[in-house]
Amino acid sequence: MSVSIFSALLVTMVYEIAYRYKWWILKDAIIPWSYVTDWAFAYGAFMVGTMWVFHFTFGRFWLYVLVNLLLDAFFAFAYLRIGETLGTVVLVGVKHYHIFLLMMGVSFILYPYQLWQEKGWENLDQGDHDDITVRINTPTWSTKREKAK
Repeated sequence: MSVSIFSALLVTMVYEIAYRYKWWILKDAIIPWSYVTDWAFAYGAFMVGTMWVFHFTFGRFWLYVLVNLLLDAFFAFAYLRIGETLGTVVLVGVKHYHIFLLMMGVSFILYPYQLWQEKGWENLDQGDHDDITVRINTPTWSTKREKAK
């Protein structure tokens, strides 16, 4: 789950940079304020897709790379062309292969992030961390009452 949230953050940052440098223009938006970031993609399809890709491929890096190659190629060369045909997106400062390379770059950031997350969970499970124990004593009034009985 954390890798999908991180992926949504990265894609949002990419959309913000793309808006600033006019890499593409979003014409139609599902949400009125999403002309900068395509929320339906970043927090919908991309986020859910990231969870599924990691669910089925994590631990097998080359399978992960292959699946991302296929999905990113579909997005860059098919999905965006359909968006251009429908008039929902216009590529201005980038070409389709730039989008493909950008998406692959994001995928190569996500995999080490997930490895790092898994390492953290392993350390917690093995007890390989400094444990600060907080002891909560019973209130003194109940102790005094029990003594009085």
